[in-house]
Amino acid sequence: MENHQVDIHTARAFAAAYRKLKEEIHKVIVGQDEVIDQLLIALFSKGHCVLVGVPGLAKTLLIQTIAQCFALSFHRIQFTPDLMPADIIGSETLDKERNFKFVKGPIFAHIILADEINRTPPKTQAALLEAMQERAVTIGGQRYPLPNPFFVLATQNPIEQEGTYPLPEAQLDRFMFEIQLTYPSFEEEVEVIRRTTGAYHAEVKKVLEEQELLLFQELVRKVPVADNVIEYAVRLVQKTRPTIESNTVAVEYLEWGAGPRASQYLILGGKCHALLHGKLSPDIEDVQAVALPVLRHRIVRNFKAEAEGISLDTIIQKLL
Repeated sequence: MENHQVDIHTARAFAAAYRKLKEEIHKVIVGQDEVIDQLLIALFSKGHCVLVGVPGLAKTLLIQTIAQCFALSFHRIQFTPDLMPADIIGSETLDKERNFKFVKGPIFAHIILADEINRTPPKTQAALLEAMQERAVTIGGQRYPLPNPFFVLATQNPIEQEGTYPLPEAQLDRFMFEIQLTYPSFEEEVEVIRRTTGAYHAEVKKVLEEQELLLFQELVRKVPVADNVIEYAVRLVQKTRPTIESNTVAVEYLEWGAGPRASQYLILGGKCHALLHGKLSPDIEDVQAVALPVLRHRIVRNFKAEAEGISLDTIIQKLL
C-alpha cells in the first residue's frame, strides 16, 4: 500500500464543497445525477471527458453551468467541418514592426467545451487532442503552456448521424470518461419544460476558487490504495482483452480491449469516488463505480456482439 497520509480536514472540506457544487448545478440542471457525479469526479482527477447523447439533452448547458461554479476561465469552441487547427490553438501574425507575434486561440482557458467534436475532420481533432495530452501547444518551435487546471469537456452526437467523423480509438483513449446522456424521466421532463418555458431564472454562484480546486486535485492523488484494489483494476482491464484465451466474454464479444491507461483511470476515479463517500481509501466497489465510463470508449465490439445487439455496457457488466 502506498504510504501517503490524507488530511482528514481537507477530505471533509472536499466532500462539503462537492455537495455545494451539486446544489448549485441542480439549480439549472434537472436530474442527470450520475452524469454530474462522473463529470465532477473527472474534474477532480484532472481528467478530460466526452459526453455522448442525441441533440437537446442539455450537454452544453451542463458544462457551462459547471464552469460557472468554478472561478475559472471558460471557452466554447463549436466544431464544424471547416474548422482549422489554427482556429483552436492560435496562429502567428506579423505586427507593425514586421515581427511575428503569437495570437492565442480559444484553447487558452481553464475549461474548454469542445462542442460536437466529431463534426470536424481528423486534422483539427488531432490539434485539440495533442493539447490535451501535452497541456501545451507548440507554434513556430515555441512552446506555450496551457493554464492549470486545464480540462477539455467534449460533446459528440451518436456516430450514426450524418456528417460525423468518428474519433480514432487512440484519441478517445485520452479522455478519462465517456459519459452517456439518456432521455429524462417523465417527471424530470415535466420539470424541465416548467423551468424553461416560464420566467424562472437561476443564478449559479461560484463555489470553488482556482487554488481550492488545485488543492483538492492534489488530495485525490495522495489517497492511498491497497495492493488488492490495484490488482483488481488491472485484472478487470486485462479481462477486456480477447488476446488472452481465458477471457471468455472478451473472446466471444470483443474485437479488442483496453490498454494500461484504463487501469490508471480506474484507480484515480476510484480514489475520488471514495473521498466523496467519506472513505479515506478506495475499495473494489469504488473501482466498479467508475468502470462503465472508464471502459466503454476503450473497448470495441466484434461482429457477433453487434449482430446480437449486445451493448458495450452489457459486456462491461458481464466482466464485472
